[in-house]
Amino acid sequence: MNKVAVIDYGMGNLHSVAKAMESLGKDVHVDVTSDAGRILAADRIIFPGVGAIRDCMAEIRRLGVDAIVSDALQQGKPVLAICVGMQALMDSSEENGHVDCLGLLPGSVKRFGGGQSLLDADGQRLKVPHMGWNCVQQQGAHPLWQGIADNSRFYFVHSYFVAPGNAGQVAGVTEYGHSFAAALSKDSLFAVQFHPEKSQHCGLRLLSNFLHWDGSARPD
Repeated sequence: MNKVAVIDYGMGNLHSVAKAMESLGKDVHVDVTSDAGRILAADRIIFPGVGAIRDCMAEIRRLGVDAIVSDALQQGKPVLAICVGMQALMDSSEENGHVDCLGLLPGSVKRFGGGQSLLDADGQRLKVPHMGWNCVQQQGAHPLWQGIADNSRFYFVHSYFVAPGNAGQVAGVTEYGHSFAAALSKDSLFAVQFHPEKSQHCGLRLLSNFLHWDGSARPD
């Protein structure tokens, strides 16, 4: 049995993520929980998130999710962070004025446009939040990209983007007014700004790859 824990701190699209994982096979057991023991006993961990980062970080710290994620990564356990889960890994976010985040990856989270109009290559104004399908350009081989063609499309919903402090941790990029990190990778951690559970075939393939990932950055 492949045991997957989806961290429940009240701020993620847990039902969609859990259902997507369960659809990948009868041998997949998904546990949606905030219990540290149950999370760390799982084979793999998903760290989702939606909503305002200030509220997310308050619940993450109240429930001890910060320590749980840190412990899991120290153990080399595969962790997949999604959307605000990815943003929460950074040093800080400029959302809600300024919010200190987990500091597990260097960099910050910034708002599209920075208070100014966001324009495409033709000078047309882009809407914020960024909502829709974007092609993701893979930055090197990684086990979670296996079987997914470069520049495949994934579904995004967000007003803020990650500006990483270490370019070597960028696993995928896309563009909305400018280029930004769509995926980050470090050791047994893979983080994505898009929603794989809403990204149809390519998203399900990435989740399936996660189910078979041993936590190393070595491609098969």
